[in-house]
Amino acid sequence: MTLFPSSTQEIPPVGEVPRHIAIIMDGNGRWAKKRFMPRVAGHKRGVEAVREIIKACVERGVSYLTLFAFSSENWRRPQEEVSFLMQLFLRALEVEVAKLHENGIRFRVVGDLSRFDPQIVDLIQRGEALTAGNTSLTLTIAANYGGRWDILQAMEKMLAANPEKRGGFAEADLSAHLALNYGPEPDLFIRTGGEQRISNFLLWQLAYSEFYFTDTLWPEFDAAALDLAIASYQQRERRFGRTSEQLQSDGATPRSEVQARSSATSENA
Repeated sequence: MTLFPSSTQEIPPVGEVPRHIAIIMDGNGRWAKKRFMPRVAGHKRGVEAVREIIKACVERGVSYLTLFAFSSENWRRPQEEVSFLMQLFLRALEVEVAKLHENGIRFRVVGDLSRFDPQIVDLIQRGEALTAGNTSLTLTIAANYGGRWDILQAMEKMLAANPEKRGGFAEADLSAHLALNYGPEPDLFIRTGGEQRISNFLLWQLAYSEFYFTDTLWPEFDAAALDLAIASYQQRERRFGRTSEQLQSDGATPRSEVQARSSATSENA
């Protein structure tokens, strides 16, 4: 059983800072193209943006950060680009995991690892074991991940562990086997690069997340850009099926007051 309830079954806690942020890091190739550089240069620069956003999330008190690094559909890209991405992933695992551990960050990878080179899989497993006890931030990399794959694999695991569930099961039975069962559902979903779709990312988990789309390309997405996304989140009224009047009777701050406070903060900054 997952420790974190589903947003469709219970009302999760809501804070000024999102507890969990999930990001589709889009725009690396276009960033490079604008500068008449090969696409791989954009992916290299994208790694630097990852470092900055991890640091910014720790500083702002975000507990979980999930980054969509490589989807199950990205294998369709040109072979030379896929090969470069695999080498970049390998290098990041060799160099970055130790730094994450030094900073108390827990490292996880979700996705179908069966298509990765054994060396990559070994480094993933070593990194997860090394950082398992860290608590400052849980960083999850979604690699060869797809939302539909996640639901299917959860179904297979659930039925293998509980064959009697074939006759009927509840949402909690399935959610316990999802790839991100060790964390809460994302409060805030961000997609950079101007596209406005979720591209088979966390189909189950994004049920009640707040969405934020920006034209900023991922290599240019920095701490200031993250603050804009969080500021937008803070203006949202998270009702989870309830009415605004119910929120106010429960002591929640009305959205109009939150927006006014946010505007005042921006003007005084």
